[in-house]
Amino acid sequence: MRRTLSVVVTNQLGVLNRVTSLFLRKGFNIESLSVAPIDDHRRSLMTIVVDVPDEKVVEQIKKQLDKQIDVINITDFSIQIPDFAAKSD
Repeated sequence: MRRTLSVVVTNQLGVLNRVTSLFLRKGFNIESLSVAPIDDHRRSLMTIVVDVPDEKVVEQIKKQLDKQIDVINITDFSIQIPDFAAKSD
C-alpha cells in the first residue's frame, strides 16, 4: 500500500538524515522524497512516499517519526487507489 506522509521538521543540519535513517532501519524503501523550507526558513516540509504492507506498519512509522525531536507535525495524505489491473472479470 503506497502512503504519502507530509512531515514538518525544524530546518537544521542532520534532520533529513535522521528521518530517512528511520525508514532504513525499518527496511522500507522511500519511493519519493521532497524537502523544501517553509514559513520563515526555520521549518521544512518533507513529503515522503513509501510502500508499506499494512496499516499497522504505517502507524508504527508515524509513532517513530513523532518521537524525533525535530519533527513538528505529521499528516498522512494517502488515498487508496484501486488496482484495476488486479481485477478479473
